[in-house]
Amino acid sequence: MTSTSPQERPTGTRTGPALHFQRVGASIRAHPVLTALTAALATLLALILLWDWNWFRGPVERQVEARTGRSFDIGGDLDVDLGRITTIRAADLTLGNVAWSKRDAMASADLLQFTVDVPALFTGNVRLPELRLSSPEVWFEAGEEPGGNWTFGDGDGPGPHLGDIWIEDGRLHFQDAANDTRIDVAVVSRRSRRGGNAPVGIAGDGIWKGEPFDIQGVTESPLELRDSERPYRVDLQAEAGPTRAHARGALVNPFRFRDFDLKLELAGRDLADLYPLIGIATPNTPPYTLDGRLQRDGRVWTYKDLSGQVGDSDLAGTASVDTSGERPFLRADLRSQHLDFDDLAGFVGGAPKSGAGETGNSELTAANRDTRARGRVLPDTPYELDKLRAMDADVRLRAATLEAPGWPLEDMDAHLFLGGGQLRLDPLNFGVADGDIRSTIQMDAREDTIRTRADINARGLTLAKLLPTVELARDAVGKVGGRVTLAGQGNSVAGMLGTSSGDVAIGMGPGRISNLLMEFAGLDLAEIIKFKMTDDRQIPVRCAFGDFGVKNGVMQARALAFDTTDTILVGSGTISLRNERLDLLIRPRPKDRSLLSLRSPLVVTGSFADPDIRPDFKRLGLRGAIALTLASVAPPAGLLATLELGPGENAACGGQYAE
Repeated sequence: MTSTSPQERPTGTRTGPALHFQRVGASIRAHPVLTALTAALATLLALILLWDWNWFRGPVERQVEARTGRSFDIGGDLDVDLGRITTIRAADLTLGNVAWSKRDAMASADLLQFTVDVPALFTGNVRLPELRLSSPEVWFEAGEEPGGNWTFGDGDGPGPHLGDIWIEDGRLHFQDAANDTRIDVAVVSRRSRRGGNAPVGIAGDGIWKGEPFDIQGVTESPLELRDSERPYRVDLQAEAGPTRAHARGALVNPFRFRDFDLKLELAGRDLADLYPLIGIATPNTPPYTLDGRLQRDGRVWTYKDLSGQVGDSDLAGTASVDTSGERPFLRADLRSQHLDFDDLAGFVGGAPKSGAGETGNSELTAANRDTRARGRVLPDTPYELDKLRAMDADVRLRAATLEAPGWPLEDMDAHLFLGGGQLRLDPLNFGVADGDIRSTIQMDAREDTIRTRADINARGLTLAKLLPTVELARDAVGKVGGRVTLAGQGNSVAGMLGTSSGDVAIGMGPGRISNLLMEFAGLDLAEIIKFKMTDDRQIPVRCAFGDFGVKNGVMQARALAFDTTDTILVGSGTISLRNERLDLLIRPRPKDRSLLSLRSPLVVTGSFADPDIRPDFKRLGLRGAIALTLASVAPPAGLLATLELGPGENAACGGQYAE
């Protein structure tokens, strides 16, 4: 065989490996199926070598934006570990905010990691066995319109089923600029001793309606929120200045914040401190502790089965607030088995006392100290008009027993109505000295100066119990009654009484009283010595009455008398409610004869805080000078100056005074 040199071979011919691949290529071209399989394998190999899950960031972002109506950005890597339970991780996430917010982002997280049950996807269920958030931060913000930036709409179809959630180093913010409210809390998942979903620990602070506060506690896992019918349990404690609250119990669908049942304990120095926090105005009180069940039905909040202490008084009952109207409406039915009267001082602008001292309200306490320092008794701390106009109320308070040292108070029944700046106490009843004092008080605070009218009736008061500290009146017998009708204007109790006009009348029918007490009143020395050496006796009281006309805060005595079978005391003068001054003259007129009588008028002067009762020394001194002069001539004749011839005239005890 003749060999051919390379130079002599025909052009385009292949030998060795080149010829082999040429033949394989020809074979592939001859089989289309093999060609497609080869291309697919090559493409798969290229995808495996070049695959990047970040290619899906754009589609995922668009899906979230379509469902929420908010911008969504995955600023970091998107990674997937495939398997029956597939793990998906996304870093540097940001969810946009509503258009009206000044903040661009509503939520962000350094890392979101969750697992997906792939087989469940083929049954139409989205199951996420585990979800982890690293450094998530969420900003909830209330706007001018109802709802807030957390409203996304109803969505389409059911959401995914979450198995467990874990939060690391989370932050939750809430802002309501219109109500001067800001909350900033840390949120961290905790291991559960009982297994199941991990509870969440909360700790932070903020501003609630302008008042700083701190909050801490534990709530159930956020996963429990998915079941709108299952109660979501919380245990939270908060402090706002001197006010402390402890809420523990269950919320039903907290996102709607409509139905829940919580045990709520409140404690603080003064119930009035709740006004800036919840908008409910109360009088100043001493330190308090209350506990009860807080429930909500629509716009009505109810504090049921409440019990506790306010100062030295126990308190129980039910209170509710309806927020559906123009103003909050407080309804309450409260009871006390033992009420310390000092704890009610806040109703008249005073500083309530409890135990060893006054309430912690420093401004009110200082105001009352200033009042006492000026020698005043009537409270002159102004009522706060904004509180009287800020809410409506229907409150009933009943006390089975009253503790009021020095006052014969026994029980109380008060019913308060407040609406549109008009307040009415109807009735305001006290059991007093075996009788009762029934009152109706009206206050109109719609203008800058409060206009007040009081109609007070006293019936069947036992004389001995009205004078519990007077030893000689301990066995006195008689019933006292009276009526007070006053109208005035002013923003404090002192201001109202200091401008008041009307009538004051008090009277007593037949009774008995210590004869020695009457002799003291008449300075009858002979009778005093006789009863001191023997035994005191009671003498009949025919009647007693006081009738005053009141004009511009000054009470002018029209008739004033205390008439017994032994002595009649007749009075005149004024009592100034405006200046808290006394100016009365009491003239004793004995109905018997006495050799050692220093009969002279009694002068009642001084202030309400420091009254002074003394004989008229000018007239008494004149009698004493005559007695000394006569005694220098003939000692027995000195008795003539002290002789009271009597008798006095009987007072007119019939008509309205006897009644």
